[in-house]
Amino acid sequence: MTLTPAFIWQAPTWPGMHHDAVRVGSELARAHRVQGVVEGKLAGLGFEQRLELAAEAWSQDAVSTAAIEGERIDLTAVRSSVARRLGVGNQNGPNAPRSVEGLLDIMDDAVRQREAPLTHERLYAWQAALFPTGYSGMTRILVGAYREHAEPMQIVSGHAGRERVHYEAPSSARVPAEMQTFLDWFNATTEHDNLVKAALAHLWFETIHPFEDGNGRIGRVLIDLVLARGIGEVSRLIRTSQRLLDRRHDYYEQLERAQHGELDVTEWVLWFVEQVRVSCEEASSAVDAALGKAIFWMNHQDKVLTTRQRKVVNLLLDAGPKGFEGGMNTRKYESIGSTSRATASRELIELEELGLLCRVGAGRSTRYYLNIPGWGPADAALAGPPSSHAG
Repeated sequence: MTLTPAFIWQAPTWPGMHHDAVRVGSELARAHRVQGVVEGKLAGLGFEQRLELAAEAWSQDAVSTAAIEGERIDLTAVRSSVARRLGVGNQNGPNAPRSVEGLLDIMDDAVRQREAPLTHERLYAWQAALFPTGYSGMTRILVGAYREHAEPMQIVSGHAGRERVHYEAPSSARVPAEMQTFLDWFNATTEHDNLVKAALAHLWFETIHPFEDGNGRIGRVLIDLVLARGIGEVSRLIRTSQRLLDRRHDYYEQLERAQHGELDVTEWVLWFVEQVRVSCEEASSAVDAALGKAIFWMNHQDKVLTTRQRKVVNLLLDAGPKGFEGGMNTRKYESIGSTSRATASRELIELEELGLLCRVGAGRSTRYYLNIPGWGPADAALAGPPSSHAG
């Protein structure tokens, strides 16, 4: 069997890696502007709302970082575990497997203990938390320590007999020294902007590939750690792993190019900072939605609603301006609220009369949308008086 030649590790001069500060500078400025916008918008939310946003972002990011490695984990179980950790939302959901709890443990540690130094022992603990049984799938692996096997650590793709080696990491014998150099750099005060440092740290760690398994997830937690050192708990809202999952092909391609190239890693840093900026923009949109929800309820705080009505309105709010396809009708309300058709029709009409919903159509074509400008179709404003024959 012949493998495509691998990139062979050369003399470690990673502290000398550099980038074009001018080219990166403009993208950095854009990313930091959006970051600042997110922090500013958060000030308009209450503590509980900020926690709810952080919980959802953390849950989605945990699922995403596992998915990048081809592992599917249950979002519902992750959400309930995160809810218990943050003391918010539905804390009575299913329990997550130990390995998933371990992933959440290290993600939490990166944010809560962001000022603590990164050490060999801390990394050992992170990797061991990902593999509590000592197995990766059906394979026994070394946990809580750097790899020690004699054969080269290779990143390979393709079917048996037609494998392609994308990258060959340094030998196991060299890993402790390589990691000490990395940790000295990581813990030192450098002139690098935080986003640049996150890009360099992730690339460097993935290039050493110090563990038998779990390197990708730990490398992405290092991104969380660097971001947390820069903006604290707000970093939980920045779903970098979700963005990297969305761009997984580009992500692997950019890493491979940087690992095969010279010490000028400008292209990798540019690409990485762009992904963080987009993640910040998505976080900004999530905060906008939460602010819209808060303002909506503040405007209707004097309205007396049933628990069922409040549930349905919150469902519409959570779906966003275009998220609840086809609007609400009595059939959907009946199903969501577990009630009769007559009650569903009556409660929808009440919500319209109270000004929370606006109506489109008549008879069996009647549908309702939140009474927020731009949240319904153009004809929502043309609806006539309430109909007792809502469909």
